[in-house]
Amino acid sequence: MDFHPNQPEQQDFTAVVQQAATQVFSELNKVLSGQEAMVQLMLAGLFCNGHVLIEGVPGLAKTLSARLLARALDLHSTRIQFTPDLMPADVTGSMVYQLRDSVFTFKPGPVFANMVIIDEINRAPAKTQAALFEVMEEQQVSADGKTYPMPQPFMIVATQNPIEQEGTYRLPEAQLDRFLFRILVSYPNADDEFTILSRFHGDFNGSLQHTLEAVLDTETLIRCRKAVAQVHVEDKLLRYVAQAMEASRRHPDLYLGASPRAGLALVRASKAAAAMEGRTYITPDDIRSMAGPVLNHRLILKPESDMDGVLLEDVIEALFRSIEVPR
Repeated sequence: MDFHPNQPEQQDFTAVVQQAATQVFSELNKVLSGQEAMVQLMLAGLFCNGHVLIEGVPGLAKTLSARLLARALDLHSTRIQFTPDLMPADVTGSMVYQLRDSVFTFKPGPVFANMVIIDEINRAPAKTQAALFEVMEEQQVSADGKTYPMPQPFMIVATQNPIEQEGTYRLPEAQLDRFLFRILVSYPNADDEFTILSRFHGDFNGSLQHTLEAVLDTETLIRCRKAVAQVHVEDKLLRYVAQAMEASRRHPDLYLGASPRAGLALVRASKAAAAMEGRTYITPDDIRSMAGPVLNHRLILKPESDMDGVLLEDVIEALFRSIEVPR
């Protein structure tokens, strides 16, 4: 689809984003194979200051991809294994009594990192899930009347298994809405799987992943975020997104439509997609390409539609087909 903005490009400020994405992809390809779409969305989420939820069966390199991305970006990362007995303080930190000074001081939890990798996020109970609300939205932790900001840049990458349900808890809609993307990871094709087998069949100690080097620094990543924020969005494209969000709230197959936060997330994600291609403006194609990962965890089908076999991805496509595409 051809789309020409009214305002011409005046400076190529997105070149730093495109170059950074190319460098990261090249480095990760030394280890990963067949997960380009997942890496692209993770990187887009990082560029527009969003969190991502990766959903897929075990063994698809979900956690490995997040760890390798943190390594390539030279980010301090922590990994938290969510379990049914995990308490909020185990994640965010707690007040600890210092016997020598007779005072309570705050001991930061593992959430204080640039990239927090949460494995099997749906295995923790609601109380622990709620502890993430403030961290994900305000990027801070409140304790004893004080707030403690997260280090910047900050991102949560969470994983969950869609098949195994025993011992899991459904994530609250309010928490799902705080994830920029839900990335659905599928099995690799035969060629990619052959590459994986060829590359790792003798790597018993996992040493290959340690060969990755940092190709970006924090300063460059912050520059990328500033560049993405400057990507131009025409009013008619904002109207296009607003109409799609409004249409979702009255779609006959949907019990829950998209919130205003979903519309903002879609615009931000579209900006990242455009910048990663070196463009200083977004197009309708950017919006439609990001609509699935942005909306697939925010919309809820009616029970009768779900039983009839209606697919959420088909509903999302229908939403945008029902709206005139800006020219």
